[in-house]
Amino acid sequence: MPAPTVSFEFFPPQSLEASFRLWETVRTLAPLDPTMVSVTYGAGGTTRALTHEAVATIHKHYGLRVAAHLTCVDATRAETLEIADQYAAAGVTDIVALRGDPPKGSGQFTAHPEGFRHSVELIEALSSTGKFNLRVGAYPDRHPEAQNDMADIFWLKAKIDAGACEAITQFFFEPETFLRFRDKCADAGISAPIIPGILPIENWAGTKRFATRCGTPVPAELDAAFETAIRDGREELMSLAHATELCSTLMDEGVDHLHFYTLNKPELTRDVCAALGVTPEVKLEEVA
Repeated sequence: MPAPTVSFEFFPPQSLEASFRLWETVRTLAPLDPTMVSVTYGAGGTTRALTHEAVATIHKHYGLRVAAHLTCVDATRAETLEIADQYAAAGVTDIVALRGDPPKGSGQFTAHPEGFRHSVELIEALSSTGKFNLRVGAYPDRHPEAQNDMADIFWLKAKIDAGACEAITQFFFEPETFLRFRDKCADAGISAPIIPGILPIENWAGTKRFATRCGTPVPAELDAAFETAIRDGREELMSLAHATELCSTLMDEGVDHLHFYTLNKPELTRDVCAALGVTPEVKLEEVA
């Protein structure tokens, strides 16, 4: 079986130490020849300027195709489109268009009075410019705000119809979760590629807390296996085995591209990729 193609998500640094970690992450994973890398926004758009700086730096100095996250949170339509235009002017034409999470402690998302009400409006506006290649989020487990099991399918189809070319899923723990979702999307007439988002588990306790906030169910068997591995001092080995098995099963079912949420900690992602046959093919040379 041929090795999959891969892409990686980074988040922008908010301190000097975090900056060093981001650039080390980029240098570690860039030789795996990703099809693209993406840079996130913080909750409530809190890292908007940092995201722009990180995207521009990676694009200019490391020669990678970079997708910038762009959200509807806490900005007018004009402000959001101005940010998009700045990306285009810098040569960055890939955008991950999202509604975005509300600021911490503010409860549910509330649109800016002069802003985009949801991701579909944002995608329509960006698509109408003709400048961008647009990716969107997808939710194989029900989004916490979804009214029923089909709501996430409905919204994904609306986003694709609005101009998005590809979807990247929220992370999940079992391959069947993605495969069932993929089948439902096909039944709904969604033909755009749906890329599984893979979260190599750096810390099980932290991952469980994150999963709870995202509405991602934690399988009891996996919880028990990690608790045993932690007790025996084998959490890192368990993480590598779980992520590798998850990806291998997806590949057996026809998945040929994987998107990794790196958390700016590259070693586990690199090791999972190596286990899947994704090995360094290019030597990264920073452009002056």
